[in-house]
Amino acid sequence: MTHNWLKGLELQLVEVLTIEGAAAILFYFMIYSFLGWLLENSYNYFTKREFFKENFLFGPFKPMYGIAPVLLVYLTPAHSHWLYVLFLCFTLPTLVEYASGALLQKLFQRQWWDYSETPFQLHGHICLPFSICWGFSSLACLKWIHPAIALLYGSVEPFWAWIWSVVGLYFLADLVLATRKHSLQEVAGA
Repeated sequence: MTHNWLKGLELQLVEVLTIEGAAAILFYFMIYSFLGWLLENSYNYFTKREFFKENFLFGPFKPMYGIAPVLLVYLTPAHSHWLYVLFLCFTLPTLVEYASGALLQKLFQRQWWDYSETPFQLHGHICLPFSICWGFSSLACLKWIHPAIALLYGSVEPFWAWIWSVVGLYFLADLVLATRKHSLQEVAGA
């Protein structure tokens, strides 16, 4: 069983190393980052009555929400054991959230979210209640959301092949400009 899983993982990872694989990853990252932006702003609206929550990037994308699902999709080959899938769904998003929060705080001396008032939290970057939510959300993503997004990708792939590099440059430019903006804010605040 472990051999079959490793073989499936190896095939998925080889696919990632192609131009077509990189294009698919960028598509999934873009979609999930946008859905994460919608989710977070909707949550902010229901809890604080304000739709727009400050974002690291300029565009309507939350990279943390794009990275975790892409990792989950590519690290869970078909026919993975259900315990392995559960383990990844409940740990990977939490690890991505913690690493993102710690990295942003280290680089910019600022927290974009703070769970320090929430029970079972770690350094304000992660907490058990949200980690459980991310785990269930990840399971739903793998079971229902990603198959629909993969179908969408299949239907737009010929068009996407022409524009994906421009979208990649957009994300790179947004990252560079946002990093510059937040670095300047850090300097001005010091």
